[in-house]
Amino acid sequence: MGTSALEFEKPIAEVERQIEELRRVAEERGVSTDEEVASLTKKLDELRSEIYKNLTPIQRVQVARSPRRPFTLDYLRLAFTDWIELHGDRAFREDAAIVGGFARLDSETVMVIGHQRGRDAKENIYRNFGMPHPEGYRKALRLMKLAEKFHVPVITFIDCMGAWSGLGAEERGQSEAIARNLFEMSRLTVPIVATVIGEGGSGGALALGVADRVLMLQNAIYSVITIEGCAAILWKDGKSVENRERAASALKITAPDLMELRVVDEVIPEPVGGAHADHDATATAVRDALIRNLDELRRLKPDKLVRRRREKFLRIGQYTE
Repeated sequence: MGTSALEFEKPIAEVERQIEELRRVAEERGVSTDEEVASLTKKLDELRSEIYKNLTPIQRVQVARSPRRPFTLDYLRLAFTDWIELHGDRAFREDAAIVGGFARLDSETVMVIGHQRGRDAKENIYRNFGMPHPEGYRKALRLMKLAEKFHVPVITFIDCMGAWSGLGAEERGQSEAIARNLFEMSRLTVPIVATVIGEGGSGGALALGVADRVLMLQNAIYSVITIEGCAAILWKDGKSVENRERAASALKITAPDLMELRVVDEVIPEPVGGAHADHDATATAVRDALIRNLDELRRLKPDKLVRRRREKFLRIGQYTE
C-alpha cells in the first residue's frame, strides 16, 4: 500500500509491510516463513474488516476519492467486452474527463458513459481531475441519443467532484449543458442504469445520474456539494478538519444514508478493505448488479419506463406534514 495509504489505513499498511518483509527474507535465505505469513494474513483480514466496518462519513469521503479505486476505464476493462470508444461533442472538442462508447455486457450491446479521473499528475491534467467541461456533457448526450436510436441501454458511471467551473466552461454554457442532460435523460426511451463508483458531486454528477436505477458502491459518496464547499458556506472555513467532518455528517452523503432517503436504489457491497483492495471482485459485483437491473428494465415498454423514471425523481424530497 505504501505512502498512498490513507491515514486510518496505516495499521493495515504496517501489517502488509511485515508480510512483504517475511516473504523477502524467505526468498533471500531459503527458509520457510509460511506459518508467520499465515498468522499475519489472518491478522490483516481481521484488521481490514474491523476498520472498514466502522468508517465515519469523513473516512468514506477519503476512500471515495482514493486514486487507487477502480475508475470507469477499469470497469470497462474488467466487466465489459468489445469496448469501442467514441469521441467529441460535434460542436467544440473532445473532453477527456468523460469517456463513452459501445461495449458488450454479458453479450448484450450497451452504451457506457462515465467520468474518468487520473491516478497521477500527468493523467489528472489530461482528464482535468475528472471534472467535465460543457463539451463533455454534450458528448455524453450525443452518445445517449445514439443509444436511443439503436435501442441500446445506457450505463453511466459517476465519479466526479463537480463540473468544471472555469471561465471557458461558463462561457460555453456549463449550466445549460447540465440542464439539457437532465431534461433529455428524463425522457430517454431506453433503460438507464447509473452507478456512483467514487465521488458523486453536485450537478456534475447528476448530469449522468437521471436513471431508472441508481446504484452506489458501499464506500462511494453522493452529494449536492463537496464537503469543503459546504463547510466554506456554513462555517466560513472549508479547510478546517472539524468543519469538514461536520459537513460530511450533516450532508448525509454515504450509501446507507442515501438508501434510507431513497435517493439510490441499491448499494453494491465492496470487498473487505474497499474497492481499491480488489478491483476484480468489485468489477464482478458491479457487473452482476448491472446485468440484474437491466434484465428487469428491459421488460418495460418505453412509455412506462419514462413515466416510472420521472415519478422516481419527483418522489425525492417529498414529505407530509
